[in-house]
Amino acid sequence: MHNPWLQHYPPGVPAAARIDAYRSLTELLEAAFQRHASRDALACMDSRMSFRDVDEMSQSLGAWLQSLGMERGARVAVMMPNLPQYLVAIAAILRAGYVVVNVNPLYTARELEHQLTDSGAEAVIVLENFAHTLEECIDRTPVRHVVLAAMGDLLGFWRGRLVNFAVRHVRRMVPEFKLPLDGGRTVTPFSDALTDGMRLSLRRVDVGPDDVAFLQYTGGTTGVSKGATLLHRNVVANIMQCEAWFKPMLDRVGDQQLTIVCALPLYHIFALTICALMGAHFGAMNLLIPNPRDIPGLVRTLAKYRINMFPAVNTLFNALANDADFARLDFSGLVVSNGGGMAVQQATAERWLKVTGCPVVEGYGLSETSPVATSNRLDLQEFTGTIGLPIPSTEIAIRDDNGRDVPMGTAGEICIRGPQVMAGYWQRDDETAKVMTDDGFFKSGDVGVMDERGYIRIVDRKKDMILVSGFNVYPNEIEQVVNLHPGVLECAAVGVADERAGEAVKLFVVKNDPTLAEEDIANWCRDNFTAYKRPKYIEFRDELPKSNVGKILRRELRSHA
Repeated sequence: MHNPWLQHYPPGVPAAARIDAYRSLTELLEAAFQRHASRDALACMDSRMSFRDVDEMSQSLGAWLQSLGMERGARVAVMMPNLPQYLVAIAAILRAGYVVVNVNPLYTARELEHQLTDSGAEAVIVLENFAHTLEECIDRTPVRHVVLAAMGDLLGFWRGRLVNFAVRHVRRMVPEFKLPLDGGRTVTPFSDALTDGMRLSLRRVDVGPDDVAFLQYTGGTTGVSKGATLLHRNVVANIMQCEAWFKPMLDRVGDQQLTIVCALPLYHIFALTICALMGAHFGAMNLLIPNPRDIPGLVRTLAKYRINMFPAVNTLFNALANDADFARLDFSGLVVSNGGGMAVQQATAERWLKVTGCPVVEGYGLSETSPVATSNRLDLQEFTGTIGLPIPSTEIAIRDDNGRDVPMGTAGEICIRGPQVMAGYWQRDDETAKVMTDDGFFKSGDVGVMDERGYIRIVDRKKDMILVSGFNVYPNEIEQVVNLHPGVLECAAVGVADERAGEAVKLFVVKNDPTLAEEDIANWCRDNFTAYKRPKYIEFRDELPKSNVGKILRRELRSHA
């Protein structure tokens, strides 16, 4: 295959990455813990933890998890925002020989039940703030062991107690819950699991490149939420590919330790790979932001640190770039602002560059590609409007519906081949077959155009996925749930442009009950969907446009939305 993009790589970026530098993520993390032991691995709420701390705590928690008797390869879910416990939990699960299942803590009980059941998770590490959701569905899942974390667990003795008191009793952020203990189920405080694990020894597990590391849930390019099966070698490869791409720019910081702003949620593949894992490999300090929606609080936090790398989605870049207090911060250390998850808008990129002096570099990837597949050059100052070039050891083909490569400059489906591409969808061979070609390319579902230099521009979506603030929303899921409302005859969900979130969900409803009101639908969606999936607009219609075979024509609804 002709790879024109290689001629346009920045100086110092190789065509191929050292994808086999480590046999597993476990080996990569343990090497990082030893190499950077005395450095700060993270900062959160004015508390810091060193790599040595994360090493020791993850060994203890991993040993405790092994004492539960779960077999190698068992799935352990993690359900919390960006807190120190998250990084400890990920390392512990992997080192114990288990599989991490990342869970959005804002899921409803219905969404959580599906993910825990589909993954076969036997244990879950959950922040107490969200335990009430787990309570609603745990009896219908295979979960046998719950580790209950509190916000202040790893923030130091006095600060931790103060934070927990404020969260529980002042701000009342922990709804009442009572997790059932019948049938041999266990519920253990996170701090107790750590303490008990200190008296145990972590049993070494020979984790190899083809063992599963993460089940990263996504709608994929079709249908219901599925687990992208990411092997250790997939994620290691993507870390090393990103290292090859980022290193020439990050070397400008010199010998000082990098500080990465981790405002993206760690359960999202973007932050997981770039912040948590590549950050550990680099020996960077992750500045954990539990609530990035609190812009004033985020700005106050950023003011205390010399930041070097800021991964984010367009909505966060935009909110900060338009904040007067943010504009007064010192950005002299900021060398990389990388955007992903959703399209970066030109106005946002230009405003960010004006405020910080650091360009937003847009990239592209999916859960199925661990995630990074393409990126713009980090040394560019101007906005390109593209998703950049394929990163090292990655091939991109633009193909038609028959699987044939289209001529340069012609639109077609973006297909990706590389060591970061998932092994398949968890226990869904039929769905895997739909997205993998015979020659090893993953069909992204996005339509793009590649120019003669190898730069790729996304022009459309092959599927009807809606991208809300970087998160995938699938119309099928919205419609299936809304159609269960007794007052709904039929409905259709589409994406519409939204200044803040990139896109928002608009729902068209045909009534079965003439008394059905917009508030009824909104309440139904509030009970069944996490916030970003809920329709922002609801419109009632007498009928929906359909094809000759009765299929609802979403494209027609979009054109009149």
